[in-house]
Amino acid sequence: MKKTYKIEVDCANCAAKMEDAAKKTPGIKDAVVNFMALKMKVEFEEGADIPAVMETVRTTCKGIDDDFEIYL
Repeated sequence: MKKTYKIEVDCANCAAKMEDAAKKTPGIKDAVVNFMALKMKVEFEEGADIPAVMETVRTTCKGIDDDFEIYL
């Protein structure tokens, strides 16, 4: 399953770090962060608990940049 989320991120470098962190999260098959559009496209692994996976992504990304936000 694929989903797109609106995000807030301050710089392109931080966006790249968020993308890398999301891709390493269990339950995510692929993730792309578009800094200019302020969107994150996520492809989930089959059977993933999407709300739990995205909460993990949010927590991880907040650790990288406290101003980062994903609108779930």
